Amino acid sequence: MRYWLMKSEPYEFSIDDFAALPQQTVAWQGVRNYQSRNFMHHQMSVGDQAFFYHSCCKDPGIRGIAIISKLAYPDATQFDPSSKYFDAKATRDSPRWFNVDITLQKKTRLVAIKELRQYPELQRMRALQTGNRLSITPVDPFEWQFILGIL
Repeated sequence: MRYWLMKSEPYEFSIDDFAALPQQTVAWQGVRNYQSRNFMHHQMSVGDQAFFYHSCCKDPGIRGIAIISKLAYPDATQFDPSSKYFDAKATRDSPRWFNVDITLQKKTRLVAIKELRQYPELQRMRALQTGNRLSITPVDPFEWQFILGIL
């Protein structure tokens, strides 16, 4: 099992939006960074767990826990000319972008980035590194357990 941190802007898709979905499951669409895409396409497995993280907002931080519930498959938004995620170079025979489905396990209290940064145990956490802008990052099993302990 692997652990992940998956970022979403709450004005686009918030933890409350997630909780309101039927079966609380969503396709994690719109990722347009090759490294994040590769995490989904090549490394994520059904049963992996992820922290759901609000980014680009007043109080960024962890807001919930989700589970990977479907393996990577082509992101349909790349084929839709009306989507802001449309990619004219993508074809159905040769898709460029993939997504996984995730299912909400539970909402959590806000664990703000400021709080996460205060723990020396998390100083190497990839999502907390200066300049990190990836929407999906791996989380070390020790970091995962540590964060669960402060939730």
